[in-house]
Amino acid sequence: MKNHVLLVPIVLGMLWSAPAIGADFQKGIAAYEKKDYATALQEWKPLAERGDAYAQYSLGLMYNLGWGVPQDHKQAAKWYSAAAEQGLAKAQYILGWMYFNGEGVPQDYRQGIKWFTTAAQQGYALAQYYLGLKFYEGNDVLQDYKLAVKWYTAAAEQGITEAQNYLGRLYRNGNGVLQDYKRAHMWFNIAASLGNSYGIKSRDNLAKKMTPADISKAQELARECIEKKKLKGC
Repeated sequence: MKNHVLLVPIVLGMLWSAPAIGADFQKGIAAYEKKDYATALQEWKPLAERGDAYAQYSLGLMYNLGWGVPQDHKQAAKWYSAAAEQGLAKAQYILGWMYFNGEGVPQDYRQGIKWFTTAAQQGYALAQYYLGLKFYEGNDVLQDYKLAVKWYTAAAEQGITEAQNYLGRLYRNGNGVLQDYKRAHMWFNIAASLGNSYGIKSRDNLAKKMTPADISKAQELARECIEKKKLKGC
């Protein structure tokens, strides 16, 4: 996959989010953690063939990255598709990227947007962020700032600092929303509080255009959001 960086959080959280893990799947996890990919494949493939979505996703990842098997994007797409059709959001997200890049499947931007949207609607934060980015940039889809605001907000509320920064930018510039320096400052400040250097720089630059009263209000909004530890509705 051309966007290898996008796989990092998925690889790290690949197996341990399953609500119920059977003994055979657990054996696969134990082998995977030891980098014994051949044994992991041996444990997971029968499960995948019987319709286990997590095993299907795991096989997709192994074929995609060439772990324990020759790298084969078509096989990866096959298993990701099987898991995605069963509603597994992380499989839907990667399948979306495969359609955007034409890896293992014909390049198809509509299918890419479809699978990103399906994953985003389930609350998958990375899908929400990159869907926002697609609509913000008009990349592979018609530019739509309102939709960018919608999906950036969803991702920002889940703590994705890049989404918080883009949301700050949209409020600062009045793209897709009414221009609102206080809310822009708030989102930049929230990103800054999470250690994001762009958020720090953007917040401080924006403050130069704001009154002390507006800065104080923006800081109060950010503080309230941070203290409640849930950004929903901020």
